[in-house]
This record gives sequence, structure tokens and C-alpha cells, in this order.
Amino acid sequence: MFQDKDIVNDYLNGLGASLKGYAGYITESNNPQLRQKFIELRDRDEARQLKVYQYALQNGYYKPAKAASPQEIQQVQNELSQGS
Repeated sequence: MFQDKDIVNDYLNGLGASLKGYAGYITESNNPQLRQKFIELRDRDEARQLKVYQYALQNGYYKPAKAASPQEIQQVQNELSQGS
């Protein structure tokens, strides 16, 4: 039998895969109405993913990586700025 943690993690993985798929569908869609529908679906899945993530975090099912330091954030911002 599945545990609550397993179900939540599986659902988060499915949402993540769905969100990646929408990125491709949106960029390749030539029909404006279809493109807009994919954007709406993606936005709903992003909201759903955030709620499930917060649930997982509150229940100890997910432990996020250590937060980046201000110096690390600045370094990444500098590197990205140089690339554009």
C-alpha cells in the first residue's frame, strides 16, 4: 500500500513532467488560441504544484536544498548578465 509521502512525491513528479511538456507545446504552437490554452493549463499546474509542494514541506515529505548565500546568488546573476 502506498504511503501518503509516496503519493505526494509521485504527484509532484508528474506535475513536474507536465510543466516541462507545456513548455514545448507552448513554444511550438502556431495557433494563438491553442497556445493560450496551453499557457492556462501550465499556470494551473504551476499553482497546483506549489500547493502540493507546500503540503509536502509542511509534512516533512520534502527537504529543500540549503539556501544559496547572497554571494552565490550575486555570482550567478553576474554570470547570467555576462552571457546576454
